Amino acid sequence: MPALDAPSTDWRHSARCRDEDPDTLFVQGAQQRDVREVCKACPVRTECLAHALDNRIRFGVWGGMTERERRALLKRRPEVISWAALLESARRAAAASPAANPHVPAARARRDTARPATAAEVRAEGDRRHAG
Repeated sequence: MPALDAPSTDWRHSARCRDEDPDTLFVQGAQQRDVREVCKACPVRTECLAHALDNRIRFGVWGGMTERERRALLKRRPEVISWAALLESARRAAAASPAANPHVPAARARRDTARPATAAEVRAEGDRRHAG
């Protein structure tokens, strides 16, 4: 999986939507649910989401989140300066967790309760909000 700190356009070459007609990705309302399906299996979903959040992109579905979901997330987490850094940090923490790597010693598995949300948690929160 590409690193988030790579140049901002490198991830686009691996995006699942790279060959889609842009008009199908920048839709409104209920059509956004269909577009989010394209994002579910995308290998660069996290990079895409970080790009949209860091650049305050207001339209379209990015990283599996609609414009409304991204606005809500930005409002809930105004202290975040770099979403790319936050999500990369969460990815590294998740990779080092016992669930991801059963060979990590238990002492290393203990974490502070005040940790940044993982990319999966951010996406899951967006998915839960849009499921209704």
